Amino acid sequence: IQNSAKMGFREGEGLGKYGQGRKDIVEASNQKGRRGFGLTLKGFDGELNIDWQDEPEPSAYEEVDWCLECTTEIPDAQELKEWMTVGKRKMVIEDETEFCNEELLLNVLRCKSVFDELDGEEMRRARTRSNPYEMIRGVFFLNRAAMKMANMDHVFDYMFTNPKDFQGRPLIKERDAELLYFADVCAGPGGFSEYVLWRRKWHAKGFGMTLKGPNDFKLEDFYSASSELFEPYYGEGGIDGDGDITRPENITAFRNFVLDNTDHKGVHFLMADGGFSVEGQENLQEILSKQLMLCQFLMALSIVRTGMFYPSILFLFFKSVAGKLMVSKNLNLNCLSGILCRYVVCKGLKLGIDDVREYLFMVNIRLNQLRNSDVDVNLVVPLNVIKDDQDFYDYIVQSNENHCKIQIKALAKIRAFVQDTKVCVNVQMNNPYYQLFEFFFQIPDQARVAPSSSDPKSKFFELIQGTDIDTFSYKPTPLNSSTLEKIRQVFDYRCMVSGSEQKFLLGLGKSQIYTWDGRQSDRWTKLDLKTELPRDTLLSVEIVHELKGEGKAQRKISAIHILDVLVLNGNDVRNQHFNQRIQLAEKFVKAVSKPSRPDMNPIRVKEVYRLEEMEKIFVRLEMKVIKGSGGIPRLSYTGRDDRHFVPTGLYIVRTVNDPWTMAYSKNFKRKFFFNKMTNESTFDLPSESIAPFHVCHYSRLFWEWGDGVKVHDSQKRQDPEKLSKENVLSFIQAHYP
Repeated sequence: IQNSAKMGFREGEGLGKYGQGRKDIVEASNQKGRRGFGLTLKGFDGELNIDWQDEPEPSAYEEVDWCLECTTEIPDAQELKEWMTVGKRKMVIEDETEFCNEELLLNVLRCKSVFDELDGEEMRRARTRSNPYEMIRGVFFLNRAAMKMANMDHVFDYMFTNPKDFQGRPLIKERDAELLYFADVCAGPGGFSEYVLWRRKWHAKGFGMTLKGPNDFKLEDFYSASSELFEPYYGEGGIDGDGDITRPENITAFRNFVLDNTDHKGVHFLMADGGFSVEGQENLQEILSKQLMLCQFLMALSIVRTGMFYPSILFLFFKSVAGKLMVSKNLNLNCLSGILCRYVVCKGLKLGIDDVREYLFMVNIRLNQLRNSDVDVNLVVPLNVIKDDQDFYDYIVQSNENHCKIQIKALAKIRAFVQDTKVCVNVQMNNPYYQLFEFFFQIPDQARVAPSSSDPKSKFFELIQGTDIDTFSYKPTPLNSSTLEKIRQVFDYRCMVSGSEQKFLLGLGKSQIYTWDGRQSDRWTKLDLKTELPRDTLLSVEIVHELKGEGKAQRKISAIHILDVLVLNGNDVRNQHFNQRIQLAEKFVKAVSKPSRPDMNPIRVKEVYRLEEMEKIFVRLEMKVIKGSGGIPRLSYTGRDDRHFVPTGLYIVRTVNDPWTMAYSKNFKRKFFFNKMTNESTFDLPSESIAPFHVCHYSRLFWEWGDGVKVHDSQKRQDPEKLSKENVLSFIQAHYP
């Protein structure tokens, strides 16, 4: 002011020769963020009178509040027909007070409306500063959806990735080579599935359906898990469908596809996280999303196996139901414009829900019929039916009101952070939010990095550490009259029909697959077939030309036949028993197979026979006319998949390690293990009797079915110097106890 006085300023008069200048002191700028000068946002100039600062510090510990089991009998088809109510389309939510206190509902709507005119980026910045959970992000996953699934999995005692029955017994029996089957619908880009596959590795198979377009599955961005174990299917039209879950044809097609590929049992659980833009109508999100929620629930009833569970969005027909507010006591990880998302987890699908599924299917058809009219389906379950189950009704009301209270304070908190851009939550490294990673979710706090590429030779040496490289060049010992004596202990051996030369196959992820014949002088070459394998996979295989049909209609396809497995998606199985390795191979093939992709070359596991059951192989041999053979029938072996190929011989593999052998106890009428050096005998499998991969590989015998080898009755020419079917079967019979 003194300086101003020197310049001629007098109180009450403006500067300038005639006192025409500004008389008042210039005020400090009140500009918020990137808004224009003078813009005042409606709703931010008054007070909400909501104290959000009295909220206790959020805790990472969460408890499940299961609703009591519904005692109402599942209605029959006749009763369900009377449930659906059609009336004038409803586009207001303020009067929805049947399941929530009116004052709480109006307060939520009032708080949400404050943000209608707020710039999206400014909203996100305020939300990030006010909610420490926003700092979790996706860790090394595709997005934060993976962390939401990790949160649910942890809170529910890993019942999704390590499911147990109601007695606490594991539902997935690893020893029986069972896969965990799951479905992920309305799920693009796929964060939920990436988490499940990261947790289960190759021991799971996922089926997915989502709307085609910019939010489709981003399988190429699954950095932490193998997307080869996940199969998108978009309903009617398969991979060429549109993925719209509200189309009845898509629901039916997806159901049929999943059942066909899970032995008609269905998946163990289904995940559903569908949504769409409701910009400008945020307060009506529940009304606008009702068909999407209904269809997600309908899909669960269509493909989840009985006794199983799924995280989705409704109640009834399950033994247990729990509401779950995700990863926050204030705002959800996926909260947009202050809308609080909730998940409902249902466990233990009951029997006898076919009529219910058909009813919801018809409701969806009706919703589609009324889509562009002023009429709508307003009720699916009558209010009296819901209210008659007092426990369930009370649970829903209490859950809604509790979440309303949380959301009101969360929105008030964001509003305060919008008003004051300098305020920030004090987040320490020992804050419970950071504890969520390793301690709670068992997820390492690591950066997201794309998998590094490597050349096949380097990867091969990395995977086979501990095995002599010369092992891979061993060729099988030819089976003839002198080497036949090697298989005197018939219980020690298994056999497989060969269709071509044995090779090694190395998978580096997706279609990056290389082959090698085992000789050190030769190089790994890119596989010239259309198929996919998870990275860090090493197999012993044959590339076999399979045939289907006869004559002009005969079709030929190249298939990968697995003889043995060494490493499966980073899991070294070389030291397991041959039988177990073959079981794991069967499981692996189920996980990576793509039945929706007939354009891809199939992967199969060789059918393995006990040596004493070799006769079963000859039953599968017949003479067939093959294209290009000049009309002359050739010997063919028909596999269990109804495809046949020209056999080149028989592999005979010893699965028991010296000095152990297997014998038969006449007293106990069962097989036992015998040590030829110590004379020890036991019915239990001794670990030292297991022949690892390298022993099985170099001790193989090969019975070549070339010219003059008679293995089928129609074959006329027989070379007496070569073993025939009768020679080998007679030998086996003579040494069979």
